[in-house]
Amino acid sequence: MTEMVIALLLLVNNEITEARIQPSLNECLKGKRIANRGASDNVEYRCIKSMAELETNIDGSLSIKKLIIN
Repeated sequence: MTEMVIALLLLVNNEITEARIQPSLNECLKGKRIANRGASDNVEYRCIKSMAELETNIDGSLSIKKLIIN
């Protein structure tokens, strides 16, 4: 399934290593601020709004399988 999502990205050495769905931009920015407190120099957090291919987990929650970035 493909949907528009707000995602919090973890970038290590400018490569996306993890992407988590966030309920709102406000929650994403809050998570980014908290995560940046303990981040090292080669780690960056970024909030984006993008299309994503989603998959359903065993517990019924959704996770990002692939980001579709234009």
